[in-house]
Amino acid sequence: MISDLGRPAGTDEMAQRLGMHPNGVRTHLERLCAAGLLVKSRKAQTRGRPRDMWSVSAGAEPGGSPPRAYGDLARWLARATPPTKTRLREVENAGREIGRELAPTDAESAEAALRDTLTGLGFQPALKRNGDGALCCRLDNCPYRNSVKENREVVCTLHLGISRGILDVIDPRAELTGFVPKDPDTAGCEIQVEGLKG
Repeated sequence: MISDLGRPAGTDEMAQRLGMHPNGVRTHLERLCAAGLLVKSRKAQTRGRPRDMWSVSAGAEPGGSPPRAYGDLARWLARATPPTKTRLREVENAGREIGRELAPTDAESAEAALRDTLTGLGFQPALKRNGDGALCCRLDNCPYRNSVKENREVVCTLHLGISRGILDVIDPRAELTGFVPKDPDTAGCEIQVEGLKG
């Protein structure tokens, strides 16, 4: 269910969605965390103790295989979208709007917000800082692999727009300076961001 949300969620929210008591849900979430499928973090509150937040682990492979997204519909839409200059501009703009909708506004940091959003989308991101402070993000899974095979230019342009839209919200001063698509079957696409707050 957390992967469906595409963002971290608290124990109480999960309990409410599942119609269960928070203590029972917490037990299951702790087990998923111990199995490496979820990551637990603490979020400070203005009153009371910090609350537990749960997000999908970047390396999670439920069912033994990397996450996949959107299936046949995404492939068909990719196939139906011609990669003309005008259409690609429209696709990137739409992606940017989607990225703004997906970006969390309450993350502990801009870097965590980017990581959590990309994780929620199924990209299994690995982030590291260069010596000059630029953030390099390697995506170890392509959840859109089947759609990319139908129309790489359109799908990767959409993802470029989504990435820019996320940055618009989490740190408007940050700049996406590199976006290098790779083979969707082996993944490893690279995103580089300069000026992103830690």
